[in-house]
Amino acid sequence: MSFLKKHLQHAILVWVIILAPIGPGAAQIVFEKDTLTIFSATGNAHRFNIEIASSNEERSQGLMYRKSMAVNAGMLFVYEKPNNVTMWMKNTYIPLDMLFLNSEGRIVYIKENTTPHSTKTISSDQDVIGVLELNAGTAFRLGIKIGDIAQHHFFQK
Repeated sequence: MSFLKKHLQHAILVWVIILAPIGPGAAQIVFEKDTLTIFSATGNAHRFNIEIASSNEERSQGLMYRKSMAVNAGMLFVYEKPNNVTMWMKNTYIPLDMLFLNSEGRIVYIKENTTPHSTKTISSDQDVIGVLELNAGTAFRLGIKIGDIAQHHFFQK
């Protein structure tokens, strides 16, 4: 077997074993499901059916490769301790609103209408312990603002 043919077969084998499962056909993680309610300064309560991404593997996958999400759904990314969190939209087909939450569940930053497939990082620019991703336009439609409170058992009272 020629040197080139042998190395090409090896490269293809590596791709099949290691890299192919990362794509859209890869087995999706089954996320824990729960509910989260956002209480606005106006007194309105908005309830969402969420999936929770709490491990590195879950946070790495997030909402990648999904084509849609229910109107009242979202994903809550949670971290063990407060830190400056950066997100991106690589391999994410759904435009999103990202709500950055401190340890009390207070919304400290909102990035609305993120761009699908973008590799530009979106930073909390301050220490947060969670990020709630909702369908793009949800924050505006429901009047969710910085300072509103997300209620979930993950956040301290």
